[in-house]
Amino acid sequence: MASLGLLLLLLLTALPPLGCYSLPGLDTAQSKATIADPILSALERATIFLEQRLPEINLDGMVGVRVLEEQLKSVQEKWAQEPLLQPLSLRVGTLREKLEAAIQRSLLYLKLSDPKYLREFQLTLQPGFWKLPHAWIHTNASLVYPTFEPQDSFSEESSDACLVQLLGTGTDSSEPCGLSDLCRSLMTKPGCSGYCLSHQMLFFLWARMRGCTQGPFQQSQDYINLFCANMMDLNRRAEAIGYAYPTRDIFMENIMFCGMGGFSDFYKLRWLEAILTWQKQREGCFGEPDAEDEELSKAIQYQQHFLRRVKRREKQFSDGCSSHNTATAVAALGGFLYILAEYPPANREPHPSTPPPPSSR
Repeated sequence: MASLGLLLLLLLTALPPLGCYSLPGLDTAQSKATIADPILSALERATIFLEQRLPEINLDGMVGVRVLEEQLKSVQEKWAQEPLLQPLSLRVGTLREKLEAAIQRSLLYLKLSDPKYLREFQLTLQPGFWKLPHAWIHTNASLVYPTFEPQDSFSEESSDACLVQLLGTGTDSSEPCGLSDLCRSLMTKPGCSGYCLSHQMLFFLWARMRGCTQGPFQQSQDYINLFCANMMDLNRRAEAIGYAYPTRDIFMENIMFCGMGGFSDFYKLRWLEAILTWQKQREGCFGEPDAEDEELSKAIQYQQHFLRRVKRREKQFSDGCSSHNTATAVAALGGFLYILAEYPPANREPHPSTPPPPSSR
């Protein structure tokens, strides 16, 4: 990884300032190609891992793969029209084909291993479910909670029930966009952190995907702004303690979800560099580091305060590879490629609907 670190260091020092330290602004074909190459190499290695372990990858892991496939589809189309980027477009297309084949094969395994969960969430693996952003905003630091909840009452089971209600995929043949009083309370509760917070964001993100606009969904963007402001704050905290292992999964999940929500300030070159160094070079996956660093105990204490992890449908392999870590990593990396292709618009500057965070944060 030394050569990759040197490459990104050169990029960070040679390119002009990126305003709020974000990726947007790299709008020449040469700079896009320079950054895209190591990202694609990482994604290609991760795809080999996924293909080899496919019978053991759970649905949550494949959701990240579907998000990546959607991102690559847009990247392929845009770069096919730029002569200098056409070779990369062909490379992206080859990767897309492998990912689509893997998704279709995984459905066969999931029908056998977890049929109920597949029935409830298969919609999120369908082409076109994940709608990519085309307008970009920044998080608003004034929305960060003054304190987080002292106790975490969040459970994955309750969240899943609310997500199924939202999707309309339960056994009661309900219509989509359902929202019980219990789910409204859970998904709008202030002060959440960690996976509680990211699942709140996921709920309103899926509401957008399903076209839910009535009742509290009229304020979906307000909730998304609130959640991603706090997810940005947690990511900055994770960065401040050196991205120790317990923080990495939620760190990448926050980039995945808020990137899909249209927040360009989650795409920072230094965060890209960090994620690329977390990949296991031999296996191609993301997961537990081979050697724990001396800051791990501090990171665990941090996690207990800010990143309370709920029980997840996770698959941890004996070699330290993680299905969920790999899923969040590839979707986050795909987001970096997507914003390279998408942003900035050719003939205009974006107009953030919320103020960008102050550069001193």
